Order: sequence, then structure tokens, then C-alpha cells
Amino acid sequence: MKTEIIRPDEIARALKVLRAGGLVAFPTDTVYGVGALAFDGKAVESIYLAKDRPIEKAIPILIADVDDLSRVASSPLPPMAVKLASRFWPGPVTLVVPKLPTLPEAVSATDTVAARVPDHEVARALLRESGPLAVTSANISGGPSPATAEEVFQQLGGRITLIIDGGKTPGGVPSTLVDCTGEEARILREGPVTMEQLLVAIHSSRE
Repeated sequence: MKTEIIRPDEIARALKVLRAGGLVAFPTDTVYGVGALAFDGKAVESIYLAKDRPIEKAIPILIADVDDLSRVASSPLPPMAVKLASRFWPGPVTLVVPKLPTLPEAVSATDTVAARVPDHEVARALLRESGPLAVTSANISGGPSPATAEEVFQQLGGRITLIIDGGKTPGGVPSTLVDCTGEEARILREGPVTMEQLLVAIHSSRE
């Protein structure tokens, strides 16, 4: 497979690849991610193959805007998730919510799914056109997280179709992962947003 590196203004080419079941890497506010259409089970499965990723690891979903959460989460949305999304998206908070039953098992074999709106305009421009994408870091599993298109190519060249070169990503700390499926927020992975900040957002927006 030949892997091409394209400019951010060539999103139409990326959409064509995604809609054909292919994989596209692109920059986010943390690192470069590699993604497939979230509702295309076979395409999502190919992410595991491209990355040599263990099959038991669920793949998070990136969405373009807060309102898109209802496209991947079952109704009614947890009120806590709605409050946190309104406060911290776009940004470094990933919310675990009840999964929409129509999402393929390749995204998550459980009844939950992790979702986030990245704070990166190239990523959001793509997501607005493509809809929800199943996205994980664009590296070989266990390899260094890529901050540039060239670093993606070094690891996944020949394994994916396209890489959108949006320049160097900020990198840094992964997003705070928050379980919103219980009565109280629970941090599953520490990140830039603290539990204190989460609680302030939850309680300050209560009537």
C-alpha cells in the first residue's frame, strides 16, 4: 500500500478514502491520530491491524462538536456528561458514556464508549465533514506517539492510505479520561483537567 502525505486543504481526498473504508492520519491537539469512520466496523478493525494493536483495547471516538455526542452515545445522555462536555470541549477531556447500540463492536466490546472533541481546527474540519471517527494514536502499538506527519510515515507508511500534514502537534499530556456512567464522576486516567475542576463544572451548573 502506498501512503501519501497531503495538505489540510485536501480534505476532500481524505473523505473519499474514509468513505471507501480506508484509514487517514491527522493532527489533533495532543498527537497525530489515525482514524476510520466510527460506524464502519471493518474499517475500524483495520486500525488494529495497521497498528499491531491488541484487539481487547477499545478505540475512542472523536467528534466535531458538543452536539455530536448524541450521535455515538445512547439516550438519554448522562447529565454529568452533558455538563462536562459543555465546559471542557473542545479540549483535553475524554468522556466515557453509554454506547449507542449501533456502534460496531470493533470500537468497543463493552456497553460504553469514550468520546472527545479535539481542540485542533484541522481535526475538527475533517470531523465536521466525515462525522464521528474512531481514532487512536498514529503509531505502531507501543511505539512513540507522533507529533509530525513524517513521524507518522516512519511508523505507519505502507500501512495506511493518507496522512494529513497539519504541522507539529502540541503533544504533551494525554486527555483526562472520565467515567460518566455512574452517579459520580470517576477519573480513569489522570490528565490536564483535575478532579477538582471536574467537580466545579458539575456542581456549578446545577439548578
